[in-house]
Amino acid sequence: MENLFLTDSESDKKYYSQIMSKTNSAVLDAFDNPKAYTGPEPFALKALIHMDNILPEKGIGFDSTLNLVKEKILPNMLRPSSSDYMPHLHSPALIESLAAEHIISAYNQSMDSWDQAPAATEIEVDVINHLCSLYGYGKDSDGVFTSGGSQSNQTAIILARDWFCNVVLNHDVKKYGLPENYRKLRMYTSEISHFSMEKSAHILGLGYESVVKVPVDSKKKIDFAAFKSLVEKDIAEGNIPFLAVATVGTTDFGSIDPMKEMSAFCAEYKMWLHADAAYGSGVILSKEYKNRVEDLKLCDSITVDFHKMFMINISASAVLVKDGKDFDALTIHADYLNREEDEEDGYANLVDKSLQTTRRFDALKVWMSFLMRGKDGWDKLISASMKNAQYFYSILKNDTSFAVVTEPEISSVVFRTVDENLSDEENDEINKKIRRTLLHKHGIVVGQTVSDGHVCLKFTLLNPLVTQEKLNSLVELIKALSYKQRTL
Repeated sequence: MENLFLTDSESDKKYYSQIMSKTNSAVLDAFDNPKAYTGPEPFALKALIHMDNILPEKGIGFDSTLNLVKEKILPNMLRPSSSDYMPHLHSPALIESLAAEHIISAYNQSMDSWDQAPAATEIEVDVINHLCSLYGYGKDSDGVFTSGGSQSNQTAIILARDWFCNVVLNHDVKKYGLPENYRKLRMYTSEISHFSMEKSAHILGLGYESVVKVPVDSKKKIDFAAFKSLVEKDIAEGNIPFLAVATVGTTDFGSIDPMKEMSAFCAEYKMWLHADAAYGSGVILSKEYKNRVEDLKLCDSITVDFHKMFMINISASAVLVKDGKDFDALTIHADYLNREEDEEDGYANLVDKSLQTTRRFDALKVWMSFLMRGKDGWDKLISASMKNAQYFYSILKNDTSFAVVTEPEISSVVFRTVDENLSDEENDEINKKIRRTLLHKHGIVVGQTVSDGHVCLKFTLLNPLVTQEKLNSLVELIKALSYKQRTL
C-alpha cells in the first residue's frame, strides 16, 4: 500500500502535494460570491446532500470524491468571512490561522504527553504564560487550551468546586466524591449567561437547581444588589454559595458584569469568582477599550475564546487560573502516559491540567497570529469592530423605525423594527420574516433573539472589514423589507 501518509518518502510527498493542490483549488473556486450563504433552504439542502450509500463496496478514488464535495458541499457552505455574516459569536478566520491549521493537521500532534508533542507542548506552555501576563495574572498562574468556551467554563467550575470543598468545607472531592450536603451548593450567574453554566452543573451532579440566576439591570449587567441579596438569602436558608460567574460579554448583548464589586464580595464570603470572557477577552488588545475588561485580573479564573473576537479558526479556547495549583484537581498519573519521574526531569505532560486526553495543538494558531500582527495590528482589528458597533447603535437609536435594547459595550447590537400601529405580536412576526428573507433572498445572515419578551434582530460585528457604508445599506434594506411586510 502506497501513499497512505505524509512521510519522508518522495512518493508520499508528491501525492500529498497533488491532493492538497486539488483541494486548495476547489476551495478557492468555491469562494466565488461575496454573500454569506447562497445555498437552498433546509429541506432542499437535505435532499441535495443525501446519498444512499457513503461506504461503497469499492472506493471511488480521491478525484471522484472531491468532485462530489465540489458539487454537494462547497457551494452550500456558510462563509463566515463575508461581511454579510453577523448572527453569532462565530468569526471569520484570519489567513495565518488557516496556515497554522495546515501544520496542525499535517503533524497531528496529541497534546496529552510530551512524547506525543514535544515542540507543541513547549509552545502551549509559552503561550499560556504570555496569556496569563496579558490578563494581569502573576507568576503562580497557569492555564490550558480547551475545545471552546463551554469546556473552559466547565473546567473552571470543577476547579472552583474542588477548591471550595477542600479549603472551606475540608472535604476532598477527588478522593471521596461530593460532600453529603452537596445539594446545598450554589453558584450564581447572570440570568442571560451562557447555558454552559446549567449544563456543567448537570454534568457535575449538582443539577440545575444549584444555578442561581441573578437578574440584570437595564444595561443587561448583573444587578449587583440583587446578587448580594440572593447570596445572603441562601446563606440564611442554609445553602452553601461556592461560586459566582461574571460574564464578560454576554452572548446576545456583549454586556460586562461588575467584576470589581463581585470580586470584593466573593472574597468576603470565601467564594470563587470565574470570568466567562469567551466573548470579551479580545477587548484586552484594544488600546482604546481595554479598560472595560482590566478587572479580569481580579477573578480566580478566566475563560478566553480565540474563535470569537480574536478571529482564529475553530477550535481555540483556554482557561486561565490565578493559582496554578488548583489544576491539581484534574491530575491523575498513569504509567502508560504521564509518569511522575518524567515530569521531575522536565517532561511536561499537559494532560495533568486538561479534561481532555487527546487534544489538538491549537496554541500554534495563537502563537503565529500574535507574532505576525503584534499589539498594534491586534489593536486595529479589535477596535474596528467595537467602533462599528457604536456607529451602528447611533444610527438605529436616531431612527424611529427601530428600537434598540442597550448601548453596546463590545460589538453586539440587538434591535427590532417597530411600527407603533401594530401589536407586539405583529411586530415580532415581521422581525422573524425579515431575518429569513435576508438569509434566503439576499445571502445575508443576521441573528435573532428575544429581549423582554420581544423578538429582536442581532448584529454580532466581529468582522473588521464591515464598513459604515455596509451598515448604512443594511439599515435601508431592513427598513424596506419591514415596509414590504407591513403592506402585504
